[in-house]
Amino acid sequence: MEPRIWLIAGPTASGKSALALRLAEATGAEIVNADSMQIYRDLRVLSARPSREEEARAPHHLFGTVDAADGWSVGRWLRAATAVLDQIRGRGRSVVVVGGTGLYFKALTEGLAEIPQVGPEVRAQAAADYDLMGESAFRGRLGVHDPAAAARIAPGDRQRLCRAWEVYAATGAPLSDWQRTGQPALPDGAWTAVALEPPREALYARCDARLEAMVAQGAVDEVAALLARDLDSDLPAMKAVGVREFAAHVRGEIPLAEAVARAQMETRRYAKRQTTWMRGQMAGWPRVTALHADEQWRQFIALEPRLTAL
Repeated sequence: MEPRIWLIAGPTASGKSALALRLAEATGAEIVNADSMQIYRDLRVLSARPSREEEARAPHHLFGTVDAADGWSVGRWLRAATAVLDQIRGRGRSVVVVGGTGLYFKALTEGLAEIPQVGPEVRAQAAADYDLMGESAFRGRLGVHDPAAAARIAPGDRQRLCRAWEVYAATGAPLSDWQRTGQPALPDGAWTAVALEPPREALYARCDARLEAMVAQGAVDEVAALLARDLDSDLPAMKAVGVREFAAHVRGEIPLAEAVARAQMETRRYAKRQTTWMRGQMAGWPRVTALHADEQWRQFIALEPRLTAL
């Protein structure tokens, strides 16, 4: 089989990592991470990163390679992923890019502009404005100059709201305009994509069950270790789903059962946001709608006739 590039996206707990591993083992492909939390080595449990045993079954790249104190942007991931993809293709191997971060896939397939550097004074002023104005007024001001960013950025995402304003304040051009000027790292025709979109209620049940399993696997200890490092709360790793909830338990503010319930609720909300984003931004990607692993594989094979013999 000629070397291929497959992209597998999906919401949290949808089974995309298992599907990617099965595909990699069947084709001899290497796996590249496209999940913004699974890049952090400090979040193996809470990010549901592949286990060491799973990582040993096929080459994995950009999983657990970044320290939580080092906040990565989409641009940094794209540069790292592009270098890894070039290395894999240089070896004549196929690639499976898998994850739940839609912006990573968008950057890979549509491009990401090299946005000019923003000075520390502008960043500090944006942060001060946010704290003074509050999210609603700050978002409203941003919406006057960059309505696409104001509408796109999720509620409570202070970091991205400030970033969008910083770029406009520093350059006079909306961040959304800058992002439209990039060239894709993967040109049209060079990749095949699929998005997992299982039934919502079944997905939510799996989210809840996985959160309980995470506690048994050491999620609370993982969060306690993060808190012990006294990291900046604005770092991406500190905003991972479950960190805030279990941190409240570690500090003695809420019982464990309440922390688990809150984390389950946030996980379901996150899965809903991911699915909504995929419907809007990946509308043309073929869908795998099953949740059971074997049925997912059968649906995937039906979309990839060249794999029917596997």
